[in-house]
Amino acid sequence: ISTNALMEQLRLKYQQKPWTETLKLVHFCMDKPLQRPVSNAPDGPLLSCMEKIQRTLNAKSLFSVMNRLESLSKQKGLNAHVSPSGTACYITSDMFYIEVQLEKDGKVTDVKLAHLGEAPVVCDDLVQHLRMKNYDAFGKSLEDLSSLYQISGNSEMKAKGYIALQALEKDLYSMSLLDRTQDVNRVTEVLHGKVGHLVPRTGGTLMNIEFYISPYQVLEAELNPGSQVCGTKTVVTVEGTDTLHKLPLSPLLVDSQAGEDGNPVFLPLTDELSMDLPAFFVLKFHQPIPMSSSTIEEIQRLTGIHNLNANKKNHLVSGIQITGLKLAPLNELIVQSTLKEKCSEDLFTHKSCFFVSLPDCPKHCYFINKGSEKSDLGGALVSKIPFSHPKCVPGVIEILRHQVAYNSLISSCVSEKHINEDDSELLYFEVVPHKNTSFSVFFPHPVKENLACVVIDVITSREIQCRLYLNPQDPTLNSSDDFIARAVKRCMSVPVVMRAIFRNAAKVKADS
Repeated sequence: ISTNALMEQLRLKYQQKPWTETLKLVHFCMDKPLQRPVSNAPDGPLLSCMEKIQRTLNAKSLFSVMNRLESLSKQKGLNAHVSPSGTACYITSDMFYIEVQLEKDGKVTDVKLAHLGEAPVVCDDLVQHLRMKNYDAFGKSLEDLSSLYQISGNSEMKAKGYIALQALEKDLYSMSLLDRTQDVNRVTEVLHGKVGHLVPRTGGTLMNIEFYISPYQVLEAELNPGSQVCGTKTVVTVEGTDTLHKLPLSPLLVDSQAGEDGNPVFLPLTDELSMDLPAFFVLKFHQPIPMSSSTIEEIQRLTGIHNLNANKKNHLVSGIQITGLKLAPLNELIVQSTLKEKCSEDLFTHKSCFFVSLPDCPKHCYFINKGSEKSDLGGALVSKIPFSHPKCVPGVIEILRHQVAYNSLISSCVSEKHINEDDSELLYFEVVPHKNTSFSVFFPHPVKENLACVVIDVITSREIQCRLYLNPQDPTLNSSDDFIARAVKRCMSVPVVMRAIFRNAAKVKADS
């Protein structure tokens, strides 16, 4: 039967029926549980259509809000029930439930969350999401809550995983208070705190740690008080695994004072304080972070867990097996990630030449030499870091700061402009990777027809060494190694540092 004939039959069948019956039929179809992916289900187009309609309509009445909550719950694999009074919606799973209280006009008055065995507590973040009609954020919170229990086994085993996460969160919060003064600001915590700037889990929002922020982001926050300028973050959660890991079931930090070496002191992981569970703790990133092979090895040695991403491929680097990561030239990964963030460009772009415009300076042209995936020039995109003990977190945070600081310098040479749109004067630079987190910037000497070179070595996120290399017969550029290092740390931007070097050289040239 043709599509037109089928549609005509449907039209004739339902043209005599009132809309109320048609609506009942649609609701009946929506209530049917899906046994296969939406894309293959016969009612997939209907579900997709209903979702788009609900996203477009501004749910104002009690009935429409209830419908939105029920539909959203089913999309996230949860159950939803309306109370007999019709003013409360219960979103439930085997391990937790959410109670949404509404008024007759559909306004949300209260949202409570209760985990298995716990009393319900008011969740201000969930209340705000629903009052602002931000159903995407509310749906994300439902996903995060469900993710806390993605552990194989019965309800008791899932509950143990949640208890282990609670113990970890308490230890991390206690560590965040170590050596903390009352007047410490957020930026100082981000860049220097043992576990960065920590925000505890509230309701459906997972605990998150902000561990790096660039100088430009700091400046933006200072110029725009109250603005939501965020650095690089990771969320803390628990995930199921195929193997057992010994996880603590109660806090292990001895007290709020660090040991003689400045590191936190923990209780031994005894059988009374821990349990073997098919799970591990995870630091998860919103966007995968490009990491060098040496950084990955360092994290693996620290955590003792080699499977950073649960994929299939294995690689052997310096005797340590990297599981589930696709190795590629590190600089190429940084360029791809930066382009994806700056201009939503295809992740697999192969562009390596970029034009950067700065005030009071000729336009810069940067060619980024991507190196190879072998040796110390390779890396991988890491989306999560598994671990089993809270003592690993401060060390991992410091390693992440180091890597992200290097990534920031390379990404400062990347722009969305791949073609020079005018014929203005250009300054040419080539960025060449060395080993680990050091690289060179080659450029023509401003006075002589020779090349000059600046080597930038990121020792840690707070320590950067620079060396300027010139032909012994060429005139000086009036930029000492210490001046360049201070300029790099102040702005973490290669183009800005190169502009400073050329300005100093111009002064020398004018004086001579």
